[in-house]
Formats: sequence, C-alpha cells, structure tokens
Amino acid sequence: MRAPQDIILAPVISEASMDGTEIKKYTFKVATDATKPEIASAVESIFGVEVKSVHTMIVPKKPKRRGVSTGFTSEWKKAIVTLTSASKTIEFFDGMR
Repeated sequence: MRAPQDIILAPVISEASMDGTEIKKYTFKVATDATKPEIASAVESIFGVEVKSVHTMIVPKKPKRRGVSTGFTSEWKKAIVTLTSASKTIEFFDGMR
C-alpha cells in the first residue's frame, strides 16, 4: 500500500476546476498508475472528507515549440473527485475562490 501523498500529486488550479468546487467537485493531478479506489481513499485520508465518486482521465502529451526546438509536454493523469452532500468542503480550495 502506498502513502496517500504518493497518489495525490498536486491540485489542478484552473478556471474550470475552480467552478467545480462550488458543487463539491475537486480536481487533482494523480499518479499514472493510481486506481479509483486508491484515489478515493487517499483524498479521504488527507482531507478528512467523504468521497462519492471519482472520474479519471489521461491528459495526452501536446506538441510544443520554442524557437527551432520542438518537443512534447508530459502525459499525466487527472482525477475529478466528487464529495457527498453531507461531507465538508476541502479548505485548501476555499481560500482560492
């Protein structure tokens, strides 16, 4: 069993993800080999909330160019975690609104 900090890597702070916090949907960058049950238990243990559902997606690599050099961004996994209606909110995201 891995530590929760090894599963949840970082919060995703974007305009779309901040709009989801009003309806208790939070977006995180997670380990690429993490499963939905692992993500749910990691969020519950780190933030002390109740998870209703977890949706995951792989964000594909994108071509980038800087001058003559070309390359790609890294591929990463994103998880959108929905909390139950009885659960409290995640305080970290409350300060961002």
